[in-house]
Amino acid sequence: MSTRFDLSERLSWPFFGPEHQTLADLVAPWSAEHLADAHGESRAEVDAQARKLVSGLGKAGITRYCVRADQGGALQEFDSRAICLIRETLAYHDGLADFAFAMQGLGSGSLSIAGDASLQRQYLPKVAAGEAISAFALSEPDAGSDVAAMQTSARLDGDHYVLNGTKTWISNGGIADIYCVFARTTPGQKRADGTVGSQGISAFLVEPNDPGFSVEQRIDVIAPHPLGTLRFNECRIPAARRIGAEGEGFKIAMRTLDIFRASVAAAALGFARRALDEAIAYSRQRQMFGKTLADFQLTQAAIAEMATAIDAAALLTYRAAWQRDTGQPVTKSAAMAKMTATESAQTVIDRAVQMFGGRGVVHGAVVERLYRDIRALRIYEGATEVQKLIIAREVLK
Repeated sequence: MSTRFDLSERLSWPFFGPEHQTLADLVAPWSAEHLADAHGESRAEVDAQARKLVSGLGKAGITRYCVRADQGGALQEFDSRAICLIRETLAYHDGLADFAFAMQGLGSGSLSIAGDASLQRQYLPKVAAGEAISAFALSEPDAGSDVAAMQTSARLDGDHYVLNGTKTWISNGGIADIYCVFARTTPGQKRADGTVGSQGISAFLVEPNDPGFSVEQRIDVIAPHPLGTLRFNECRIPAARRIGAEGEGFKIAMRTLDIFRASVAAAALGFARRALDEAIAYSRQRQMFGKTLADFQLTQAAIAEMATAIDAAALLTYRAAWQRDTGQPVTKSAAMAKMTATESAQTVIDRAVQMFGGRGVVHGAVVERLYRDIRALRIYEGATEVQKLIIAREVLK
């Protein structure tokens, strides 16, 4: 199915400046030329493709938007709108490419925000160039949405920290060159309501060859990408690889997520726009009862609702990114964008599959792949239910 990704209408919105048009002129043509709809889905094939994508994105200068200019990046400061534009474009063409780009930013963001200059010089230029793959190790078996409940510990032993615990659902787990790991340097304090305070969490940079580090399990999910469970068993790392001050880890993690949360919504937009374009093209050529599928009012109504849902989500997404970039409060708007874009995209893609009929559920078809790609976005970096709680809390203040 022939489709063409076009950012021109969005870039006319008041959220954007000339620098975003320049970025679009880089990313859109590169994506159209270098990204394929289909690639192998075995673990080895996905790992190899993820590495290839990070390298390709680096050579194209796209991963430079994950790092500040003083460490090899493209811009003086992080620009959430730029990150959103990149993710929407990449997701339109290939979900694994979107994943590869996003993790370069998320995995290294804490180091960019709070790492000391020597650590930044050592690692960030390689991340920006696509020469080192990064990972963000926050979630645990019993600490996902409730980050403060983490159990992984880090104790100071001379000039080293010793880490013990487990991290799971870690994207790039098994292929990353650097892991930003969050662990407790002091035990969590239980509150009267049974919750645990976020104080006492610290951030560390771990390399895969550090003694006591292992990838305990690789996890296979419906939209294949590198994912794993990490084990720290008396894992010794130099104290110099602590990121930021002791006890500042939770704040560092939240600041990192603030930069990239709206971009999850942007990835959902990319998936949804591709589904809509595929559905429109198919409906125009599919013959049925002497007409095309597009001639039927039910099809037209579905396309109208799909297009409107996508534009509504896009406005919320780029508003949130603009607010973050201009220093405005973004907690509520980012949650609205993430919830609306991911839920709307799920609905849009489901309708596209329905329009394709049996062809829509054939493994490897574009809309079938999108159906698998979108599902995880409603869960990671804050499930829809968590976003609702955040929005309500902010509204009720």
